[in-house]
Formats: sequence, structure tokens, C-alpha cells
Amino acid sequence: MSHKRSGLLSGLVVGLLAALVCAAGLGAAVLFQGSMPDAVMEFGGGLPISLALSLLIAVLVALAIGAVRPHSLVLLPVAALYAGGAVLAGQVTGSSVLIGTALRSPGGRAPGGMDDINLPNFNAGLPDALSLYRAPLAESWAAWLCIAVAAVAAFALVNLRVVRVRRARGAQAAAPEAEETQEPEYRAPFEPAQQPSPKPAADLFTPRKSTGD
Repeated sequence: MSHKRSGLLSGLVVGLLAALVCAAGLGAAVLFQGSMPDAVMEFGGGLPISLALSLLIAVLVALAIGAVRPHSLVLLPVAALYAGGAVLAGQVTGSSVLIGTALRSPGGRAPGGMDDINLPNFNAGLPDALSLYRAPLAESWAAWLCIAVAAVAAFALVNLRVVRVRRARGAQAAAPEAEETQEPEYRAPFEPAQQPSPKPAADLFTPRKSTGD
């Protein structure tokens, strides 16, 4: 029945789709970061905007998974994997095309349009893009920090959603059981179902009925 479904399969599918869309969006942001205002990219060395995009990806993945009212705890690490993987895939994809375009262009220019987004540019820049993640942590900590932030945020958000759904379903399941276990009120064989309304107390100002004497 629908109320017993854990939402695992639906959560896996919609979460994956959301992660793929987020990875494509982040890759485009990395690829065309040169068109963004210099004040934004130079603020904090570009780390604040990278962290903001990571949090945005975590929220989008968590909202997609939470929309199916998940009940399964398996989706918690899956959400972290999806969000962190989306950040990693977006960074690698955008950086690969960016580096590959510079390597294969005569003047080492940056990508100038959609024509530069192709497989040869991606393959040419992929080794250099991946080398960042093989570098020591002291050099690549910013990239790994963005991945970790996205994973932890997605895990926490989906956890909140799963806990709320489990509590709601537990309350719904406990309500019928409480009604069934409630003992019926005891009533004598000839006792009426509804007790007669009590007569009002005597009042000094209320005239008494005549006794007929």
C-alpha cells in the first residue's frame, strides 16, 4: 500500500536527476566564471561563492529527495553522495573544458561560447583538472571543503525530512491502535444510554407546586 512505501526507489531516482542537473549547472558556472564581476570572484579568493554554490546544490538535492516523503534511512548517505558527487563532477567538468580550451587554442584563450564546449577540449583538460584532487590536502583543501560542505548539508537536510516523515507515520499508525484498545464504558443492563439531565436545585424565589391539599 502507498502509506507503507519507504520512498527509497523514488528518492534514488529524483535525487540522481537533481544531482545531474546541479553538476551541469556548476560546470557551466566554472566554465564561464570569467564573465562574472571581478569583485565577486576576487572576494575571499572565490571561496565564499564556491561554498554558496555547494550549499545550493545540497538544498536542491535534499528538496528533490524530500519531495517523495522518504521513510528509508538509506537515503541519508545517498543524499550526501549525490550532493558531494555533483560538486565534484561540476568542478571537474567545468575545469576540464576551461583548461582544454586554453591548451588547444592558439592564444591560450578562455572559452568564449558554446562552440568551445566539446569532447576534445574536455579530454585535453581532464588530466590537469583531476590533478588538483591528487594534490596534497594543503593545496586542494578548498576543493575538498566544497565537496564536504555539500555532502554534510544534504545529509542533515534529508535526515530532518526523514525524521519528520517517520514521526508522522508513527503517529498515524498509533491512533487506530489507541482507539481499538480503549475499553467501552460499563453500563448496567437497564441503564439508559444517556443520563437524565439533573434537575435544578430549589430556589427561594421559585414557586412550589401545589400538593392538592
